Amino acid sequence: QVQLVESGGGLVQAGGSLRLSCAASGRTLSSYAMGWFRQAPGKEREFVAYINISGGTTSYADSVKGRFTISKDNAKNTVYLQMNTLKPDDTAVYYCAAAQRSLFFRLRSVTTSYDYWGQGTQVTVSS
Repeated sequence: QVQLVESGGGLVQAGGSLRLSCAASGRTLSSYAMGWFRQAPGKEREFVAYINISGGTTSYADSVKGRFTISKDNAKNTVYLQMNTLKPDDTAVYYCAAAQRSLFFRLRSVTTSYDYWGQGTQVTVSS
């Protein structure tokens, strides 16, 4: 079993940047595909980004494509989400999730495809 802890959230002005981290313990992330999701108040949890086990394949939601970058550092057992040009609509609790296999494209945005979840970190973007 793997435990995930997100960090790096906070308050930032529109147009600013944040880098979220997701640190794993218990198992090595080199065996997991990883995803980032977010949930705004009153809304369902939505897919943000995905990276496969090897780190060679990534996917992004259309709303963040070109602004966010997911990466994986197996040596540090950490996954990152670099968020640039932030908008107020990006305000949400951000969660990282781990899947025990690389996922086909249509499954990457599905929450039930993932086996483990972190507790989330709040990101607030002011206008």
